[in-house]
Amino acid sequence: MAKFPVLDDMSEIATAPDQGAIWCPHVTVASVIADGDRFLMVEEDIHGTLRLNQPAGHLEDHETLAAAACRETLEETGWDVALDHFIGAQQWHSPVHRHHIVRFAFAGHPVRHHPGHALDTGITRALWMTYPEIAAAATRLRSPLVLTTLDDWLAGQRLPLATLRSLLPPLEA
Repeated sequence: MAKFPVLDDMSEIATAPDQGAIWCPHVTVASVIADGDRFLMVEEDIHGTLRLNQPAGHLEDHETLAAAACRETLEETGWDVALDHFIGAQQWHSPVHRHHIVRFAFAGHPVRHHPGHALDTGITRALWMTYPEIAAAATRLRSPLVLTTLDDWLAGQRLPLATLRSLLPPLEA
């Protein structure tokens, strides 16, 4: 891979507009973790209502999309997972929160459960559900992205993880 020089003095580059003047969507990740015919799901308390979702959350600064998916899955379910494929990216506008979401969905498999792991705030439990159980709970799903992502995976939509390339510098230890 070609290496490009990085300027030490960035003043030569035209300044970008004030960050507040640029619209930015919420960048999120989600994981479809399958074990036979069951999928790893989370039940979360959203303003007093229990909703179902795949393990999912926001991308953090200096984090790759794949690393975010693994981190969020561990934080919300207590499961270490290995990612196998990139399912795809979806855009959605939440009428409730009025946020524009760009969601990167991954598929993987469970590696190790940490039953004593404290789950993220708002997560009431992690559970394994079949597709018919998830579809039957459609009114409890956090967003239409939950079934859309599962439908894509069940239809065989699996892209290589290398489809997503990170040019972020390695984090210093």
